Amino acid sequence: MSDLVFIAFADEQKAEEVRERVLGLQKEYLIELGDAVIAVKDAKGRVKLNQMVNLTATGALSGAFWGTLIGFIFLMPLVGTALGAASGAVGGAFADAGIDDNFMKDAAQALPPGGAGLFLLIRKMTDDKVLADLQGIGGTVMRTSFDHTKEEALREALAGHVRAVAAAPNAAS
Repeated sequence: MSDLVFIAFADEQKAEEVRERVLGLQKEYLIELGDAVIAVKDAKGRVKLNQMVNLTATGALSGAFWGTLIGFIFLMPLVGTALGAASGAVGGAFADAGIDDNFMKDAAQALPPGGAGLFLLIRKMTDDKVLADLQGIGGTVMRTSFDHTKEEALREALAGHVRAVAAAPNAAS
């Protein structure tokens, strides 16, 4: 089961910086993401989504490849490329992998004008190491599907607070 996290930041640059940091943690196998999207609210109140993967472009590229391949079979590679790219682009535009775009746009309405939010769909996470790496980066937790203790730990980490751990009594005294 995946967890959804929405963190608000003052600007798009900070949200992008944190997304890159989380993607770095994914390369270290400390977190597994299903999606990481930045939502930016402009001065007029419109929300723009900055997806990790452009499905329309990916679909067009894949469609062009397969269209060219099939076009060579029928001795019409240019026609095959054009048809494949068009159908792939249409298919990619209608495909929605990860977090629902309408949900993100609705949730991002809570951002102030000029603000940005980072949506993370987390499949798996090594809690202590990820929270330690996010220590003090700032941001405000807007929504999560975490339980209360995990959500509070995330809030504290973003704020730069360290959870106090009770020290064991010194046996050598």
